[in-house]
Amino acid sequence: MRTVQASPRVRIAPSPTGYFHVGTGRTALFNWMFARREGGTFVLRIEDTDTARNRPEHVEGILSSLRWLGLDWDEGPYLQSERGELYRSAISALVERGAVYACDCTTAQIQQRARERGGPPGYDGFCRDRGLDAGDSLMLRFKTPREGTLQFMDLVRGDPTFPLAAIEDFGVRKSNGEPLFILANVVDDADMAITHVVRGEDHTSNTPKYALLWEALGYGELPVFAHLPLINNAQGKKLSKRRDKVAVEDFRDDGYLAEAMVNYLALLGWSPGDDREILGLDEMVEAFRLEDVKSAPAIFDERKLAAVNSHYLRGLPEAEFVERSQEWLRSRWAPLAPLVQERVRTFAEVYTMADFAYRPEPVVDQVEWRKAVRKNAKFGEVLEAAIETLSVATWDVEGIHQALSSAGEKVGVANLRDAQAPVRLAVMGRPVGPPLMEGIEVLGRDRTLSRLRSGQVRLHEESPTG
Repeated sequence: MRTVQASPRVRIAPSPTGYFHVGTGRTALFNWMFARREGGTFVLRIEDTDTARNRPEHVEGILSSLRWLGLDWDEGPYLQSERGELYRSAISALVERGAVYACDCTTAQIQQRARERGGPPGYDGFCRDRGLDAGDSLMLRFKTPREGTLQFMDLVRGDPTFPLAAIEDFGVRKSNGEPLFILANVVDDADMAITHVVRGEDHTSNTPKYALLWEALGYGELPVFAHLPLINNAQGKKLSKRRDKVAVEDFRDDGYLAEAMVNYLALLGWSPGDDREILGLDEMVEAFRLEDVKSAPAIFDERKLAAVNSHYLRGLPEAEFVERSQEWLRSRWAPLAPLVQERVRTFAEVYTMADFAYRPEPVVDQVEWRKAVRKNAKFGEVLEAAIETLSVATWDVEGIHQALSSAGEKVGVANLRDAQAPVRLAVMGRPVGPPLMEGIEVLGRDRTLSRLRSGQVRLHEESPTG
């Protein structure tokens, strides 16, 4: 087995297309602990080439989540959107070396020919033979060798071997000239001198393509890989944003301690080799070995996390407990203060007016909910349309207003108040409270969408046929 280099370099490369997933947090932590133990470098790279889905607030979510977890980076953040010349140069090199070919076929056409010829699903020898111009208007595919096998070093999974005949001719450039994920990933890792690629198990199938591109571009010795196990929920199913609470930001906002979250994430697929479940960060760094990471899926159980968090809370000195409690309350309260101040008559009413922002889920007024459902035949349609429009809205008061107006128009509800009522109940739990658009802006896109989806589930469960 290859020994760890004197100064290893690792990276975390999240995409700013949504919340900061706990799985990404675990991957970042394992990279960070490895770098700190080995005296290496932890690089932060933002893979922001998906212009249709990237959002500035998600970049900030990545940075703030890493800071909250205490995972300081040594280099970066590098933005892929600022590195286009590197990708264009690599694509030109592949074209010059005859490693890629232009393809104007649809996926369905490729799959049909693959079935007819008995090749892998993405293999298109027909396009290889046509000699199309590799200009900027066609997709470029890599000419995957058809014979032999490919093997790479994986510190978690041994030395996986893949038959080349089973690997499709994968795309490296879109028809609009933009690089695809696999090409940018390889070029960045080479340019940043990454020695160890520590990432989720779901990327294992991409690694043979990574290795083929790495060799075709002449980058020399491959990095060492470590593909971390999947994270399942307490029922043994893969964590799903539609079903499970998975955003690091949500746990932070719900009042979990960062040190408890780090402790719990570290034990998802790794242990220090004894029965300890409560470890300080220095202890974890000292004990951590990539070779000790298990390959079996890890289980994320919020009840277990809550128990770990309770242990850390009980261990706080009383003065620190009070200060950190107040700090958390202030962080949740400050953006809402001007909205609530205009509407309360006593301080006793403040909490009732603002508790939707403190709780993991709102306390829904069942009487008002059922009344609104009876009065509005399009209650469910409004929730569905609001999810659709808010998913892509500009996240400010004006953008949210436009999104809810558009949602009402989509389902034929012309009155904005009627379009807002189901959304308010699902998001805030009550028919009255702070201004809806301002409240939603404070709550954030991910928590708002999660509550709207929970409202859909509630509506289905309470319907006569549900």
